Amino acid sequence: MNNKHLYIKLITVFLAGCFFMGSCENKEDAAAIDTGKKVGVEEAKDVVVRYSVGHNRKAFLKAPLMYRVADTVVYTEFPKKVHVDFYGATDSLESQLDANYAKYKENENRIFLRDSVTVINVKGDTLHCKTLYWDRSRTGAEFYTSDSIWIRTKTQIINGIGLDAQQDFKAWHIVRPTGFVEVQNSEVPK
Repeated sequence: MNNKHLYIKLITVFLAGCFFMGSCENKEDAAAIDTGKKVGVEEAKDVVVRYSVGHNRKAFLKAPLMYRVADTVVYTEFPKKVHVDFYGATDSLESQLDANYAKYKENENRIFLRDSVTVINVKGDTLHCKTLYWDRSRTGAEFYTSDSIWIRTKTQIINGIGLDAQQDFKAWHIVRPTGFVEVQNSEVPK
């Protein structure tokens, strides 16, 4: 078995319990100094993960680079973009997520995304934000952030601070709306 297949199997096992990535408070250098141990880093390139429960497809993840760091706090990092397709009960695409960076800390079971984060649902409604968390344990509000957000629908542009949203991005709650504009479809900026 070559290294790429071994990494994919490791990723699949790891993702079965948590799904994708989150935040980490310790830096690698600080952790190595504190423990006196060398940090173990596994690297995988052109990562593709198909996540399913039973025979139901739940997600499809692609990333050009992945690091899994085994230290006192084990985490997985996607430093050069990540793309995830989320699927519903009928095996139909519900939403897509893109970010330039993602990190998952295994003991927290939540994923931190940053840098040009976008979520798009099947209607074309699009969320843009700088940072976003994904937490499967928050049923009905799996996506959340306290940062500024910008949502574009076919007829509206909505700005705000803070958001809770379903993973399929069919429903969302803006914590503090700061602007709302109704426009014709042809006038909505992309």
